[in-house]
Amino acid sequence: MRTGYFYSLVFALLTSASVAAIAAPATKIEAVTSPSTMQVAPSGEAAKVNLNTVDATTLQRELAGVGEAKAKSIVAYRESNGPFSSVDELLEVKGIGKAILDKNRDKLEVN
Repeated sequence: MRTGYFYSLVFALLTSASVAAIAAPATKIEAVTSPSTMQVAPSGEAAKVNLNTVDATTLQRELAGVGEAKAKSIVAYRESNGPFSSVDELLEVKGIGKAILDKNRDKLEVN
């Protein structure tokens, strides 16, 4: 008789603990927002990155396959050789190959 009573108490304790865990309010997760200076293009048209005015951080964020080192190389090339005359001139930058250019061609422009 005592073991039956003991098991009933243990069962009640475990059940109430599991109910309390399920009913506990979820912790509130705060969204981290970072300041962004991205220009929004008109609807139906994708925003393009101007190779002659953009900074390394934006290049890294907007272009596929371009990390910090490649983005800095693009900016350094522009500073030493002047503005880009065409998107294809990006192939002159060390670390930028045809595959990266082809992936990002529709996102790039020179003005």
